[in-house]
Amino acid sequence: MKIIQITDTHFSPEKTHFNGNWAPLLSWIEDQEADLIVHTGDLTVDGADKADDISFSMELMRQVSTPMLIVPGNHDVGHFSHMSQPVNTERLARWRSLAGGDRFVEDANGWRLVGLNALLFGREDEEEEAQFEWLRTAFEERDGRRLALFAHKPLFVDEPHEGDTGYWGLRPKQRQRVYDLMAAHDVALYASGHLHWAWKGRFENTSVVWGPSAAFVIDTLEREMPGERLIGAVLHHLGDEVRSEIVAVPGMTAHVIDDVIHEVYPASAPKARAAQEEAE
Repeated sequence: MKIIQITDTHFSPEKTHFNGNWAPLLSWIEDQEADLIVHTGDLTVDGADKADDISFSMELMRQVSTPMLIVPGNHDVGHFSHMSQPVNTERLARWRSLAGGDRFVEDANGWRLVGLNALLFGREDEEEEAQFEWLRTAFEERDGRRLALFAHKPLFVDEPHEGDTGYWGLRPKQRQRVYDLMAAHDVALYASGHLHWAWKGRFENTSVVWGPSAAFVIDTLEREMPGERLIGAVLHHLGDEVRSEIVAVPGMTAHVIDDVIHEVYPASAPKARAAQEEAE
């Protein structure tokens, strides 16, 4: 089975900085003749507050002839409670009504594909617990199928048992709960986005992949992370073994968020500039 993973597209009808990457990405997708596409979040620039961003971006996704499954990112539904756009009932309802849900289970060719809403992790509320129960059930009822897990946020950034990496990775408590579920079942792949770096490796028996953004890379506004800076997608080949190929898609522009953050994400610009000056 051949699956295309795309992530962090950051589309918007108002802030159009990255929309030009859709045409070459769509052309490449159609050429691949894949069985399925999974979008691992940050579909939008600001779907967390703007319904039009979600509606516009979903219309673009409907141009694809291949079936697509989508999970949200932090720019789609919000993030931690102390941040300016926390995940809340309103934001989740907006996404679920316009994008058709925030998690999925899909069975095909001896595999169970599971997509979860990573932004619920860290809330420590009924929504988080409901998703953990849903995830446990999805794993337990796989009926011998191998598991591939898709989410916006990576399990870890630097190493599997690191401390709290804040904005970037799963918090240790929730990460360990995911690890425990993975250890009890045959999870062959964990694929995510969010970092705007492309990397692949392993955690115990699981292949771990960070898909490259289809919108922008980060230069000096954030620290160096494992992997490489590129714009593109991932081809996952699921069979007796998992083989994942990170692809720099021809014709796409590697925008640099440092150059346009004051236009795209002005609320983040002062913090990003302060972090850059401190690093210098």
